[in-house]
Amino acid sequence: MQDTLLWSRILTSLTLGFHIIFATIGVGVPVMIMIAEWLGIRRNDPHYMLLARRWSRGFTVTVAVGVVTGTCIGLQLSLLWPSFMQIAGQVIALPLFMETFAFFFEAIFLGIYLYTWDRFKNRWLHWAFIIPVVIGSSASAFFITTVNAFMNAPQGFTLENGVITHIEPLKAMFNPATPTKVSHVLSSAFMTSAAILAAVTAWLILRGRRTEYYKKALRLTVLWTFVFGVGTALIGDLSGKYLAEYQPEKLAAAEWHFETKEHADLLVGGVLDEKNQQVKGALPLPGMLSFLAHSDFNAKVTGLNEFPKDVWPPLFVHYLFDLMVGVGVYAVAISLLFLVIRIWNKSQEWNSWLLRLIVLGGPLSVIGIELGWMFAEIGRQPWILRGYMRTSQGVTTSSDVGAMLILFALLYLVLGVVCIYVLLRMTKKNPPEAEMQKRGITL
Repeated sequence: MQDTLLWSRILTSLTLGFHIIFATIGVGVPVMIMIAEWLGIRRNDPHYMLLARRWSRGFTVTVAVGVVTGTCIGLQLSLLWPSFMQIAGQVIALPLFMETFAFFFEAIFLGIYLYTWDRFKNRWLHWAFIIPVVIGSSASAFFITTVNAFMNAPQGFTLENGVITHIEPLKAMFNPATPTKVSHVLSSAFMTSAAILAAVTAWLILRGRRTEYYKKALRLTVLWTFVFGVGTALIGDLSGKYLAEYQPEKLAAAEWHFETKEHADLLVGGVLDEKNQQVKGALPLPGMLSFLAHSDFNAKVTGLNEFPKDVWPPLFVHYLFDLMVGVGVYAVAISLLFLVIRIWNKSQEWNSWLLRLIVLGGPLSVIGIELGWMFAEIGRQPWILRGYMRTSQGVTTSSDVGAMLILFALLYLVLGVVCIYVLLRMTKKNPPEAEMQKRGITL
């Protein structure tokens, strides 16, 4: 059983880790496409119009991969965690169904959007078709995130002797974790997608492509990286307050906060001596944990020692939390630096070191998304359904999980290689310069 639990957790982590990249792009890129085309029409600027057109093509490829990996997640929920689905599946069937409906809604309008370029005299009609794509992708993220929120704050049912009764699907969906989780997922997806597009553009500029098309693309993507990054930070603050009220053991584990006390410090980095509950080498931020938890520097914060040790999350989640926050701070700081330089010293706007920092922000933002989900899932342990079912109780008894892990790993490897190959071929076969020349756009 122990091996089955381990392999099941590894396979689920692998699937979620791979899928979240494409899910994030699938939620964030449509927003950037919508903004670019809006600017193109509003300013009668062909560069922004071309940006929207090209981003939409690449987006379609990532959507296809996201569909496959999303299907894998649904399959693995039933195969790897049957006991969990036997109970929770009855309660969360509604958002799981609605997530599928939202995807089909998005896919229909994405097809219409792609095949109606240059078909309308009134270009706003074409732009209007990207709005349902944005709504559909965001709704899809909303519904699936409510499932995860339910796992953290289960409600809307009664469980007696293993039998589930009095099911209230809407109450289960709109649980206390839903507002902050959904908001954080959406804002971080928007920020990460903008950062990825900015990184690709900065990389191309570093390689000598300094035409107006690339400059506009970089200014646009960096600006929205900053806007969405600030939004993500504000929502992260609300997430800390949610944890303090509903999952205090998770917040305490994230900050190695063992004793309940007032004016609690936020610890950055450090090394933990778990036996003696002492932290060495950390940078303490006085009162900041109290502020994060209760908006009051002198508020009392519950410590880990208030809870039985067998329900403590793994304490290495502290590093996941610190790194996640660090990535967010980096993205906001670098984008702000670019915007400030653009205002005060335009001659340094294309400084090679600044461009390299923006390039680094792309992969770091993806890593930040991964770290965020790792913190969310590992920080909930040992529960798969908090307070009702431990992860070890929800796992399958099958002995074939190891073979499944190999097969799915190969599938994800093939999908990843094919996706990268197709995107690179699309760019090389039809570079922006050639398309601009074909359409008579000034470089």
